[in-house]
Amino acid sequence: MSGKLDGKSAIVTGAAQGIGKAIAKRLAEDGASVVIADINEDGAKAAAADIGHGAVGVACDVSDPAAVDAMIEGAARGGAPDILVNNAAIVPFIAWDDVDLDHWRKIIDVNLTSVFLTCRKATDMMRAAGRKGTVVNIASNTFFAGTPNMAAYVAAKGGVIGFTRSLATEVGKDGINVNAVSPGLTESDGVKASPHNEAFGFVEMLQAMPGKGQPEQIASVVSFLCSEDAGWMTGQTVNVDAGMVRW
Repeated sequence: MSGKLDGKSAIVTGAAQGIGKAIAKRLAEDGASVVIADINEDGAKAAAADIGHGAVGVACDVSDPAAVDAMIEGAARGGAPDILVNNAAIVPFIAWDDVDLDHWRKIIDVNLTSVFLTCRKATDMMRAAGRKGTVVNIASNTFFAGTPNMAAYVAAKGGVIGFTRSLATEVGKDGINVNAVSPGLTESDGVKASPHNEAFGFVEMLQAMPGKGQPEQIASVVSFLCSEDAGWMTGQTVNVDAGMVRW
């Protein structure tokens, strides 16, 4: 049985667990050859083994330019990757009065600068190879909500949305589409192990539909954006949050 991403190579960052792993699994099931890049090398390799379908796990600190370049060069097939999904992130819970410059820089580096680094390398390679590729950046609906205790994270995710719009304009002429997915609060491994796990009841009151968001629901939308079905779509941010944000 053929898949809609047969013959495509995909990189998913921060995919050792949670939403990233669900995305990697879905793309692999759709036929893509998936590279799982995560700062947790053991976790990346374990996720790849669990997913199967030829998925490969590699170590990568996405805030390190040299590590990013080496990872993408190693993951490319035929001179360039077909798909890049930027999911790697740090999701803090820290009061505004405790936010200092070191925290700010760390969150911006991992959550925003990393997206520039991966996109810089991947889109350069796509264009050099004449590849009509796809980039999906994982943002967050916290940007629209102005969620408290996450100031640097909200700023970074707002930057991801702005960068997605701009990059789509820059590389659209080369046949590369660039979109963002903005999840709501999702019952991922990281969320369940953090104070954010206590917010589901409040968030559910704001949603148009009841329930807790699941990583697989985010992965389904990413799968669509990586397929030919979304080939005429670029520069967009898709909220996947049960209608918490409506626009």
